[in-house]
This record gives sequence, structure tokens and C-alpha cells, in this order.
Amino acid sequence: MNRCRMVFSGSGGQGVITAAIILAEAAVLHEGLMAVQSQSYGPEARGGATRTDVIIWDSQIHFPKANEPNVLVCLTQEAYNKFYTIIRPGGLLITDSRFVRIERKVDARQVELPMYEKVMETIKRPIVLNICMLGVVVALTRVVQPESLLKVLKARIPAGFLDINTQALELGMALSREGRT
Repeated sequence: MNRCRMVFSGSGGQGVITAAIILAEAAVLHEGLMAVQSQSYGPEARGGATRTDVIIWDSQIHFPKANEPNVLVCLTQEAYNKFYTIIRPGGLLITDSRFVRIERKVDARQVELPMYEKVMETIKRPIVLNICMLGVVVALTRVVQPESLLKVLKARIPAGFLDINTQALELGMALSREGRT
């Protein structure tokens, strides 16, 4: 999929913006695609609602916001309640089953995965939830190659944290197999 409009949403401090930046960089620097990333925060810097838009395209991008995303990720109930209506019909809605209870059906493929629980079971560090989520997104959409994400992680992440981030990416890709139908 070389054309994708995505919205990652959650709570400030979960790293959804960092994940979006990593994804956009992977697309531009290692896949030869166009990408734009924008973000908005709730009233609090940490703990408030957070939204980040990523558009990856194989040609020029004319508007930096994803008004009807093909992919919507919601890591908190607040994010789900606020954004579930924006998903494009036929799109992909990914939620963390620990924090989000699907209350309304939308015209989209809905994938509920225990991302936080698996990160805590396996890696025991919640700080890499965003990278696990990125692994899920990339495995389900194939918008970029995992190797491209690894190259960006190696360039951005301090060496002491690269191993757990790599584990989280691989965990998310493996977890995505549970969400495939």
C-alpha cells in the first residue's frame, strides 16, 4: 500500500507522535515515498488527548491532515470516543483491547489487539508500546518495509534502547497476525 492516510491517537506520553515521525521518516528516507506528519494535543502536554496524522503517498501531498484516514489507531478510550467517526468506510481501525472497548460499529475492519499487555508480558517496559503499535500498523498495511523502520530506529534511538525497541517492533508484527482475517 503506497497511498495511506493514517491517524494515530492516544494519550500524551504514549509516544504516538514519535511513532508517526519514525514512520514518515522511513517512508521518505528509505522507501522513496512522499510523507507528511502533523500533530495536535489536548489541553495537557502529558495525559491529554493526542492525535497525529501521517500521510504517505507515491506522489505530491497537497494537504497535511488526514480527514478520512484509511487507518485509525486508538490507544485509549478517550481517543476512540473522539475519533472513531473519522475512519474512511472500508478502512482499518486498530485498538488496544486493554484500554479501548468498542462501543459502536463502524464501516471498517476492526482489529482489537492486547498490545499493552503483550509489551508488559514480554518486554516489561511500557515506553515501547508505540513501537509495538507501529509494528502492528506496518504488518497490517505494508505501507513501508520493516527494514526501513529499523534503519530509522537505529538512527534515532540511543544504542542502549535499540534492543527493546527492536523487540517491540517484532512483537507488534507478530501480534498483528492475530488481527488478520
